[in-house]
Formats: sequence, structure tokens, C-alpha cells
Amino acid sequence: MFSKACEYGIRASIFIATKSSQGIRVGIKDVAKEIDSPEPFTAKIMQILTKSGIIDSSKGVGGGFEVSNDAVKSIKLIQIVDAIDGDNIYKGCGIGLKECSEIHPCPVHNEFKQIRELLLAMLTKTTLQELALGVKSGDFFLKTLNKSE
Repeated sequence: MFSKACEYGIRASIFIATKSSQGIRVGIKDVAKEIDSPEPFTAKIMQILTKSGIIDSSKGVGGGFEVSNDAVKSIKLIQIVDAIDGDNIYKGCGIGLKECSEIHPCPVHNEFKQIRELLLAMLTKTTLQELALGVKSGDFFLKTLNKSE
């Protein structure tokens, strides 16, 4: 549903927020490893998230990525999705037609419209803090566990 970049961006934001809540800044290598993403691709995603004001970045010794305690409470999942994928996922046609509307619907228009509305509602109400707290508590996870784990 989301692009691979967006999936990684969401995971990276959650990971960084989780670490930030512990007062820890994380470097690009740690982010890439945790979200199981190639480091160069992760760096591009982090650049987008930083330019969008979702993630803070500081250079030098002790630098890295973080999210302030105030920001993590107000950042909504929709901001991450919009920064990376734009709004097409909850506005565009379910099968990718350029022209799809109530007047000229595609074959999946009515069903997909309901899904888009539910997705938009979830993205709009879910905060980065909620997701980070879920990971921190162990209710959610960011990585697939190996069978031996």
C-alpha cells in the first residue's frame, strides 16, 4: 500500500522516537540496521524526514537523529506519509487510473473509497508517540524475528 521508502520512513521515525524518549540520538547505521534497510536508501529517507521537520538531525560528535518530546506528541502518521509518498494513497484511484470519480468511477471505486477513508482517518489520528510507546512496551515490533529468536 505504501511505497518501500514510506514503509522505511515510518519504521525509522518510530525507532528514532523510541530512542529519543530514552534520551538517545541514533546514527544512520543504527537506523538502517534496525529497520532492515540499505544505508544509502535510509540516508535519503532521513533527508526527506529531516527537511520535512519530522526528525531532527545534528552533526558531529554526539550527533544523530532524534525527535523532541513535544514533537513526538503532535506528529501524526499522515505527516510522514505525506512527506514521502504524498497524498495519492488516500486520494488516488485504487487501480491507478488518472481519471476516477463519483461521476466516472473505476471498477473498484466504491469499495476503495471506503478503504481510503478508513486509512485517512487512521493516519490522521495516530501519533508517532502512540506507536513509539507501543514498541517500547513490547506490544508492537519493528523487525521480523528470526526463527531462532
